[in-house]
Amino acid sequence: MATTSDFRAGLVIELDGELLSIVDYQHIKPGKGGAFLKTKLKNLKTGAILDKSFRAGEKIDKAYLDKREIEYLYRADNLYYFLNQTNYEELILTDSQVGDARKYLKENDVCTALVYKGNVFSIELPIFVELEVLETEPGVRGDTVSGGTKPARLETGTGIQVPLFMSKGDIVRVDTRSGEYVERV
Repeated sequence: MATTSDFRAGLVIELDGELLSIVDYQHIKPGKGGAFLKTKLKNLKTGAILDKSFRAGEKIDKAYLDKREIEYLYRADNLYYFLNQTNYEELILTDSQVGDARKYLKENDVCTALVYKGNVFSIELPIFVELEVLETEPGVRGDTVSGGTKPARLETGTGIQVPLFMSKGDIVRVDTRSGEYVERV
C-alpha cells in the first residue's frame, strides 16, 4: 500500500484492476479545500493516457513488477517467441503484449519482460538499438544546407527519417522511445 506522498514519475499502481504508470503529477493546494494531486497515468496494457485526481494522503495499491531478461528468437504469424535468460524457458507473446517494441525487434536481441502476477504484460527494449538501413533514396548533392532528412526503411521494416548522407547498408542508432535517428554507427 502506498500513499499519494509516494508518487513519482514511473511508479506503477493498480487501479480498478488496471496497471497504470505515473507519467506526470502535480501537487495542488487550492486556497479553499484540501490539497490534491493531478496525475497523468498511462495504461500499461493499452497505452492510453488518462487524467485522474487523488486527494492528498489517499492510499493506492502499488504494483510490484518482476523484470526478466529475455532474448527474441523469431516471429511466426502474430506470435513472438522469446527465450527466458535465467531458466531457458520459451515464452510466446502476442502482438498486444509486444506492442510498439516490434518496430525495433530483431533476432537475438535481449530485452526485458515486465511480469505481473506471473503474466507477461509488456516488454521493454534498450533505449538505443542499432539497425541496418535496407532502403533509402540517394542523397542529392547540394541538399545539405538545411540539414534535411529523407525517409529510410530499416531491417525490421519500420520507417524513420535519416540525414541525407545516409545510404543503403549503413547502420544507424535509433532511440526506441521516440523512434528517431540518433547517429550513424
